[in-house]
Amino acid sequence: MIKDAAYWIAISQLTGWKHERLNNLIIKFFHEQKILIEDFFQISENDWRNVYELNEKEIIDLLKVKSEIPNNSFLAESLFNQGYEILPIISPEYSKTLKANLKTQYSPAVLYIKGNKQILSEKSIAIVGSRNAGELSMQFTDNIAKLASREYKVVVSGFAKGVDKQALDSAIKYKGHSIIVLPQGILTFSSGFKTYYRQIVDGDVLVLSTFFPKTPWRTDLAMARNPIIYGLANEIYVAESSDKGGTWSGVADGLRKKRIIYVRQPEISEQNANLLLIQKGAIPVDFNGNTISGFYPETSESTELKLF
Repeated sequence: MIKDAAYWIAISQLTGWKHERLNNLIIKFFHEQKILIEDFFQISENDWRNVYELNEKEIIDLLKVKSEIPNNSFLAESLFNQGYEILPIISPEYSKTLKANLKTQYSPAVLYIKGNKQILSEKSIAIVGSRNAGELSMQFTDNIAKLASREYKVVVSGFAKGVDKQALDSAIKYKGHSIIVLPQGILTFSSGFKTYYRQIVDGDVLVLSTFFPKTPWRTDLAMARNPIIYGLANEIYVAESSDKGGTWSGVADGLRKKRIIYVRQPEISEQNANLLLIQKGAIPVDFNGNTISGFYPETSESTELKLF
């Protein structure tokens, strides 16, 4: 187990590779060639080149992470001893919702988790929004989290301040289940594990990262985390969005991928981009998350030019 984990950690260190390229490689050696990941790393460079059609840069990348296997073995043992788990994309415990939404093209090859992994198989919603969201948006977030918890739906959170943090805390308040999706390596979340220790032990919170365990928080990782939040959710609700930033880009990406996204219909006096998202194809909802039928906001050529 630990030995295999060391190789999967190596796979997660191939940060310059696109998800689709990495997943197709895994499909080839595991499903088509029927070999284990350890055996893949032991074959010759010529086989990497000829059988797997890897280019020279990719071979160099693999050799580099292969040299880290001994260190990864110690890291894997430390992770397991502290209650962390590693779920490669071939694992039956890997989130089926994530694979269904992101498919081979965007699914991360490895998940690092701590907590109740059964949460990954439950129905789920993501409640997203701006860091500086207004009071109406925070109330909406609390209400949707309450309704989700009553319906035994997991609330997926990115742990940013504002709507994300409100969604998590509300789910906990209403005795629901939550997934915290980190913009960093899972070993750098020590303060969070202390804060939510009881909820994790009780099986109410699962912490998840797709990055090498020791990776510190970075802005680009926060952006890269957003598709994972959306991918882990069966339903997506937007409390509030500006016309730029993480929520805006995440919703835009979701709409391009043909996801159904629900956006809170804003009050006339509010200054946000919720209407723009509705004009682009998101579905307007009321304070309780109910679809508002017959709501068609005015559009204009100048507005469309601003979108995405």
